[in-house]
Amino acid sequence: MAQDTETNPCNTDGIAHQHALVLRRVIDATPEAIWKAWMTPELLQQWFAPRPWTISDVQVDPRSGGVFNFVMHGPDGERFPNSGIFLEAIPNRRWTTTDAFTPAWEPAGQPFMVATVELTPRDDGKTVYVATARHWNAETMKQHEAMGFHEGWGTCADQLAELLKTQTLPGRDRTRREPAR
Repeated sequence: MAQDTETNPCNTDGIAHQHALVLRRVIDATPEAIWKAWMTPELLQQWFAPRPWTISDVQVDPRSGGVFNFVMHGPDGERFPNSGIFLEAIPNRRWTTTDAFTPAWEPAGQPFMVATVELTPRDDGKTVYVATARHWNAETMKQHEAMGFHEGWGTCADQLAELLKTQTLPGRDRTRREPAR
C-alpha cells in the first residue's frame, strides 16, 4: 500500500528545524552558582516562576533520563503540572530537558519543547546565560511566544540574578569587605 509522502509522519528530512525562542543574559555569578540555583529544588522554587506565580513539588535529578518535574501555581488557583526529563546534564555548563519522554524513555504524549540552558564563564566572573526553547513546529513556537516566553523567562532570569546576589553559593565570596573610607 503506497503512502503519500506529504502526510506520512515517518517521512522526515532529518534536518533540525529552527523553531526556537532564545533568551540571552549576562548574570553576575559564576556558572557553578547558577547550576546550584537550578539543580537545588529549594532554590529553584524561589525564582523559577514569574511572580506572583510559584512552583512546588520540585524534583530535579540532573542526569540523562533523570526527572525535572514541578507544579506551577497561578495567583488565581491555576495549577499546571510540568513533567520532563534531562536529556543531558553537563555540570556548570549545559543541560537539556524535554517533556517528550518519561524517565523510562517512553513517549509522554504530545511534546511541547526541548529546553537548553548554556552557561559560558566570562573573565570578569560573570556568566553568559542562554536559555533556548526549541519546538517541533512553528505553531507551537508561536503559542509559547504568545504565552509570554520572553517576558516570563526574562523575569525568571532577573529573579535568578537577584537570588544569586543574596545567596552564598559556589563561586560567590561573601567575605569580601567594603574598602575603608
